[in-house]
Amino acid sequence: MRSTKSIVQMVQSSKTYLLNFLKTMSKSGDVKIRRFVDIHNDSSFGKYAIVQPWVVSEKVTVPAYIPQPSYSQSMVPKNGPVMPEIKDEYQIECMRHSCKLASRILRQAGALIEPGITTDFLDKQIHDMIIGNGAYPSPLNYHGFPKSICTSVNNIACHGIPDNRPLQEGDILNVDVTVYLNGYHGDCSAMFQVGEVDSEGKRLITVTELCLKSAIEICKPNEHFCNIGNVIEKTANEHNLNVIPSLLGHGIGTYFHGAPDIYHFANDFPARMKAGMTFTIEPALSQGTTEIEILEDRWTTCTVDNSRTAQVEHTILITDTGCEILTL
Repeated sequence: MRSTKSIVQMVQSSKTYLLNFLKTMSKSGDVKIRRFVDIHNDSSFGKYAIVQPWVVSEKVTVPAYIPQPSYSQSMVPKNGPVMPEIKDEYQIECMRHSCKLASRILRQAGALIEPGITTDFLDKQIHDMIIGNGAYPSPLNYHGFPKSICTSVNNIACHGIPDNRPLQEGDILNVDVTVYLNGYHGDCSAMFQVGEVDSEGKRLITVTELCLKSAIEICKPNEHFCNIGNVIEKTANEHNLNVIPSLLGHGIGTYFHGAPDIYHFANDFPARMKAGMTFTIEPALSQGTTEIEILEDRWTTCTVDNSRTAQVEHTILITDTGCEILTL
């Protein structure tokens, strides 16, 4: 049984490792990525392709008339708050608008997903949807991230960079959409099935969605944040799946990431939720290992044993009586 202390040390180590990568990337030039061939996998994890990065197209631009976050040119975001922010009614209303737009675009993206399209094509389509609504795609140039969305396929746990690999029958795909509208970020992600997916892939998605739903249901004023992780890990383990502990939820507002950190594994941290807080819950579950590695592109995060992962995400608001899912 892992202790909370040992898990937190691992998470903090992973966060430090990732931040060092981000700082290095923000100072470097373009990173060239080799093209790989997918390896077919048919094991206890199911039948799917093990995915590695392919070729990434040039970074697109955003028209100057679109209001843009601080990092759109510098690549370096302003620091978010170190203590969870309590938002007023005006701020909450702004969050509602950005989150509704992110959610609507994510749903529209689902209609585009089919075997043969590339995640680069998906990125371009969603980029146009976002700027067409007067918003900025939040991931673009965040610490130098080269695309407008994250697309993570099969064994890619998160931060997958859209590229020219055609989606294959049987792939499972996370699409993560965040928009910056009128000075506020709205963040959500969902899993999509490409064609006919095997039973283990479907089960992985279903349980991950159940974990998110169960975690949101307990959110209310004065609830301990730790119970988010407690209910998620309990639910995952009941279905013989594992929570990837180093992938966290986060506070969100005029900043993309800030306090509080939302841990998705069982813990006993004492902090409590308060009305007016907004944050994401975004559990990532693995069929196998909880260990991940970051590839040469300094973003793509994959499981070390090539097991599939699934991740889903909502931005929520703590209200006076419970919580509101802003990204429905």
